[in-house]
Amino acid sequence: MYSQDTRTVLTLDAGGQSFRFSAMRGNSEVVKSVRLIPNVGSLEHCLNTLVDGFTQVNRQLGEPPVAISFAFPGPADYPNGVIGDLPNFPAFKGGVPLKAFLEQKFGLPVFINNDGDLFAYGEALAGFLPYVNRKLEEAGSVRRYKNLVGVTLGTGFGCGVVQGAALNVGDNASAAEIWCMRAKNLPDCIAEDTVNSSAVIRMYRHNAGENHNVSSQEVYDIAKGSKAGDRAAALRAFELLGDSLGDALANILAVVDGLVVIGGGIAQAHDLFMPHAVAAINTTIGRADGSRVPRIELTAYNVEDEPELNKFLKGSPKKVAIPGTDISVDYDPVKKAGIGVTKLGDLRAISIGAYSFALHQLNKA
Repeated sequence: MYSQDTRTVLTLDAGGQSFRFSAMRGNSEVVKSVRLIPNVGSLEHCLNTLVDGFTQVNRQLGEPPVAISFAFPGPADYPNGVIGDLPNFPAFKGGVPLKAFLEQKFGLPVFINNDGDLFAYGEALAGFLPYVNRKLEEAGSVRRYKNLVGVTLGTGFGCGVVQGAALNVGDNASAAEIWCMRAKNLPDCIAEDTVNSSAVIRMYRHNAGENHNVSSQEVYDIAKGSKAGDRAAALRAFELLGDSLGDALANILAVVDGLVVIGGGIAQAHDLFMPHAVAAINTTIGRADGSRVPRIELTAYNVEDEPELNKFLKGSPKKVAIPGTDISVDYDPVKKAGIGVTKLGDLRAISIGAYSFALHQLNKA
């Protein structure tokens, strides 16, 4: 949408360990990024780091930027730019009006969003959603998608929803917070505790009966057979993750009805968990009379798997006759949801999302 735009926006990838500052123009990074280490326990140090980073990037530009736009992890009052109690940023405890602070410092409009929201927005505008629609066009299908659910699987479970090219942040900036849904396999816990990197490690150690330290990457390597370990336990860990993820996605797909794109560090293991996630979405669920019905109205397809992708693109078209005539109309009775992994990479998707969100808000204004 903004790939040819000539306006420049300052951006930031704000992690608990480092702040990476940059600038975007036409969906592309146009400066050498600046990485600074924040002291997340000191508000003064954090704020000074933010000012320093944006100032260094600004000096590299040949023309003034039109806005600052970036992602911050965790819940906050994003429309008003107030960052509250975040576990990784204790300096902001009690609430800090970061948007107003930066607007006073730089004289620019400032936009702050959740990283899951901006990931989904970037993939909807320039990544997974246009990729799928291109594939449909190439296959001769008339079907096109407008809605996207973006989820990130890593240390947490992030999510964002884009509907009709608009980011849905909700009335309280809390839309699509599926991390706190009930976990399918641990019904007294939140879904995030069963679909993040810690869950992979915990489930592997439990099934393998091992107590030694292991990373989620190592569990993946064990599952793939490239590292010594209990392969059956590693495969089971990703199976359980996929099953829980699929249940959460089924809940949100019942509301959103669109595509799903997955990012985050665990996305690389999609070959291990995606089949189980898709199976969980496509399962049945009981009714009070003892009968069973599909979990949701949609049928999910793993578009990273070529046979599944071909089924998704081909569809199930048929002709149905208009009663009393010899005229037929096209009809596809199968409602489909394609599920795949990021086409941009997390950082680029979030950067494009931040850039596009800022320009969209400026255009509205």
